[in-house]
Amino acid sequence: MTLDSIKTASEEQSLKLSWSSVVFFSVIHAIALTAPWFFSWSALGVTIFLHWLFGSIGICLGYHRLLTHRSLQVPKPVEYAIALIGALALQGGPIFWVAGHRQHHLHTEDVDKDPYSARRGFWWSHMLWIFYPRQEFFDYEKYKQYAPDLVKDPFYRWLNNNFLLLQIPVGILLYILGGWPFVIYGVFVRAVILWHSTWLINSATHMAGYRTFESNDNSGNLWWAAILTYGEGWHNNHHAYPNVAKAGWKWWELDMTWWAIKFLQVVGLARKVIMPPETATE
Repeated sequence: MTLDSIKTASEEQSLKLSWSSVVFFSVIHAIALTAPWFFSWSALGVTIFLHWLFGSIGICLGYHRLLTHRSLQVPKPVEYAIALIGALALQGGPIFWVAGHRQHHLHTEDVDKDPYSARRGFWWSHMLWIFYPRQEFFDYEKYKQYAPDLVKDPFYRWLNNNFLLLQIPVGILLYILGGWPFVIYGVFVRAVILWHSTWLINSATHMAGYRTFESNDNSGNLWWAAILTYGEGWHNNHHAYPNVAKAGWKWWELDMTWWAIKFLQVVGLARKVIMPPETATE
């Protein structure tokens, strides 16, 4: 896809390639490609575990269902801990992530107002929106208006500014536990796989999948994306009822993140969990 093909929005909107983003993501991907020379089964296990911890608990439960949509409530220390895990996923700070996703729901697939509009094409919604950053989505002074509940909290402001530095203690801990194989697999391979897993929700599930509800967008329920993202792939369900804590509604719609929410509820750490309306599940 060329830059000219991306310019489907207003003519005056200038899209400039961010070379810092290109270099950053290229370096992470390049280091991840060295994984075969550092392979061990324990290192692979670290990748799988951290993909689940940072992805399902940090991003899907924390950043998405808890902070963005407030689909449930947990004690503030638990909320902070889950948000911290989300920051370790290397997908931006909580204010940036939440603000962008709220804009996505407010203006789903609008070529100007949705940060990762699928109407600009698969690769734009998957990752090019990061390489051609627009101020309204990447400038803190502009996007913070969409997450005022987080902006007023000093912890979230700190986390938003310092999430990248958190990879240093993660890398040090992994090196102590298993040397360079744990670092390569636990930081770089994990980051690349988790990035593309998450980005598939922005791209693939807005282009494919079955539709249980007639939402005002092209969101679909995509089974294989749901497996890769611990339930987020049931995207048509989510766009029809974005504040519901449960993404998979049918018995076959696997939603591992919901299992974690249910566990928190059973042990008394989650309350006011928003469930699907009965009329929608009949």
